[in-house]
Amino acid sequence: MTTPTTPTAEAGARLRQGPRGTVVDERLVPRLGVLTTTVLDPDADLDTLHAWVTRPDTGFWGLGGLTRTELRDTYAFVDGLPSHHAFLVRRDGLPVALLQTYEPEHDPVGEVYDVLPGDVGVHFLLGARGRPTPGYSTLLMGAVLGALLEPPEARRVVVEPDARNERAVSRAVRQGFELGPVVDLPDKRAQLAFLTRERWAALTAGS
Repeated sequence: MTTPTTPTAEAGARLRQGPRGTVVDERLVPRLGVLTTTVLDPDADLDTLHAWVTRPDTGFWGLGGLTRTELRDTYAFVDGLPSHHAFLVRRDGLPVALLQTYEPEHDPVGEVYDVLPGDVGVHFLLGARGRPTPGYSTLLMGAVLGALLEPPEARRVVVEPDARNERAVSRAVRQGFELGPVVDLPDKRAQLAFLTRERWAALTAGS
């Protein structure tokens, strides 16, 4: 489905990471173009980030009430954590999505389900689209999932959208995630969903 060109990952790490602005993955995706994933820069990327999280349709992200300074400080804090990472995904140079990855055992979600070795927690915010493309969000998330599951240490992707966010839950199911329990987290009631490396390989075989 995708052709990696310059993927990079720290040896032995299940999560890609690096200094601000570092390209951690770049791949040519049929029908989409070149997707480039860089470590989020809370200063350089603030305008893009603020525009996305304050849109009416991104209310479930929970950051719309922050000032620009508060938003910048929030992601500067994330940037300093060894267990949580934020990235900006670009399509042919255009910023299109915010991706956050984390180690569930070092996150509140790890207290409400049995974390397995190789679990990769994910938050994904679709910010823009670029040129019209049928099935765009499915193609984009599929490429992101392929990149997340490339490191051998990454065995399963875990998402926890707000249980009221029917669009996000439906999108996860379309991508092949299997629904788990609904759980209570500090900031929301969440629907857990899981996608194993084996299930993803079966779903994409021959793509």
